[in-house]
Amino acid sequence: MGSGAANASYRGRIAPSPTGLLHLGHARTFWIAHSRACEAGGVLVFRNEDLDGDRVRPEFVEAQLHDLRWFGIEWQEGPDVGGPHSPYSQSGRLPLYRDVFERLRRVGMVYPCRCSRKDIALAVSAPHAADDEPVYPGTCRGPTDWAASPGRPVAWRFRVPDGEVIGFEDRGLGPQRIVAGRDFGDFVVVRQDGLPSYQLACTVDDHLMGITEVVRGADLLVSTARQILLYRALGWAVPGFFHCPLVTDENGVRLAKRHAALALATLREQGRSPEFLRASG
Repeated sequence: MGSGAANASYRGRIAPSPTGLLHLGHARTFWIAHSRACEAGGVLVFRNEDLDGDRVRPEFVEAQLHDLRWFGIEWQEGPDVGGPHSPYSQSGRLPLYRDVFERLRRVGMVYPCRCSRKDIALAVSAPHAADDEPVYPGTCRGPTDWAASPGRPVAWRFRVPDGEVIGFEDRGLGPQRIVAGRDFGDFVVVRQDGLPSYQLACTVDDHLMGITEVVRGADLLVSTARQILLYRALGWAVPGFFHCPLVTDENGVRLAKRHAALALATLREQGRSPEFLRASG
């Protein structure tokens, strides 16, 4: 990012998960986040979203820092450079998530759920939401807060207001209208292993880190609606959102970390330049 004082009114972020090598789709989305922060004269935050259990590897943490710097992306706060909102790895922020969860629990916005993924798959007949998560059928939903029974761990779900329209003006894709209870159901905020879900951790971090605009892929539009409900329940200001079209392979399938041929490390080894890769998007 250029020299001179940053515009404190704009704070963007990139938030990769170190569960594999980053591919070209990640890089192009993060490049948009970088570019928007630069254009605003603001700050870009790098957050390491390392809560995905056994899939997280230290070598992937190092690789994503190296690969994104090679691609030309710069950040002013992050796990490698520090900043006023450290730690910048989610594994070091667990007490913050627990505190916010307790706030939600005290006001009855969440409830414990014993259902497994198999239970939910057997119970639902509605099509999955855009992010492939089935709409929870409400099996454990109820007004009573009960404790977990020994030997049977529970997750905790946020109680969505059925029928409420979550509308927002997306800065990349235009007006969005997502209906709670139809397009998504009660969603997990604390997993059965006791760790916060993506929805809770992401919302807490974006708020506490002062993020004013969230740039990410269009596959997360429904997650944005879930997170807007969390912002409202907690009385927090909702940031702006910019969702990017997804990068696909030659068959029209969106890129995933299994697309090793399009990993940034692979492309670099093949002699591709960052300038060429950025321009070919």
